Amino acid sequence: MIPIWILDTNRKVNFDYLVIGGGGAGGATVVDGAGGGGGGAGGFREDTVIGLNGQTSYTVTVGAGGSGSGNSGADSVFATITSIGGGGGGNGDSSSGDARFGKDGGSGGGEGYDSSGNSGGSGTEGQGFAGGSGGFYSAGGGGGASEVGQNQQGLTSGANGGDGLASSITGSSVLYAGGGGSGMGNGNFPGGAGGSGGGGAGGKSESGVTAPTNTAGAVNKGAGGGGAGGGSTARARPGSNGGSGYIVVKYSDTVTITVGAGLTSTTSSASGFKTTIFTAGSGAVTFN
Repeated sequence: MIPIWILDTNRKVNFDYLVIGGGGAGGATVVDGAGGGGGGAGGFREDTVIGLNGQTSYTVTVGAGGSGSGNSGADSVFATITSIGGGGGGNGDSSSGDARFGKDGGSGGGEGYDSSGNSGGSGTEGQGFAGGSGGFYSAGGGGGASEVGQNQQGLTSGANGGDGLASSITGSSVLYAGGGGSGMGNGNFPGGAGGSGGGGAGGKSESGVTAPTNTAGAVNKGAGGGGAGGGSTARARPGSNGGSGYIVVKYSDTVTITVGAGLTSTTSSASGFKTTIFTAGSGAVTFN
């Protein structure tokens, strides 16, 4: 961490930062026996030393997770840094055209059930990885910050979400931005596991009408949601929501931050530095 420095006419404030986009939602089951793809994780960006002008207002936005089946997460923004929201997972529906395909994002969403075996959504270079491809019954896992989502596993299980990455910016190592596991379409087999870093689990395939077993991505980790499982009489199951994004900035304790309305944040001090964590909302901040 390089300390702040002062020019004759303009103070520059340098930071360590972690910016994670909102995670994508898992895909739905639309027809019998067709699993939904896992949601992709939000983009993960961590670096040091961005010189911002003191007493200048900067925009901060914590991206929401994708809500509802197959919707992508929202971007997170800190000043000039943008982390792209995770791509939504593709729906399990052999007749729905492009709705089967995982969406592009910070990390890509996994493809839903697709007999032609297309690829999952693309990730963004430097932020995350692609989602896995789907196939008969099994869908693809959502991409994570450190690896691609697993491709469809046939009649064995859903596909796992890609693993996330660890950051120690808050003082302890925490995993973020795991991809969501995919749902299993048929055969009473388990859904895919969520990637490390909060990825939601995919739903299992079940006969009869039972409660969905897919789970949401972890809040404030930018994790992807789990895809829905299928079954012989279990159509129209929803995909799980993606987890909200997260922003952390660390800077010299000689600097004062002013956080505008609309943002939820906390600031702490230790060992000569302040750490401000933003967990929700959008607004302006200034540093003096």
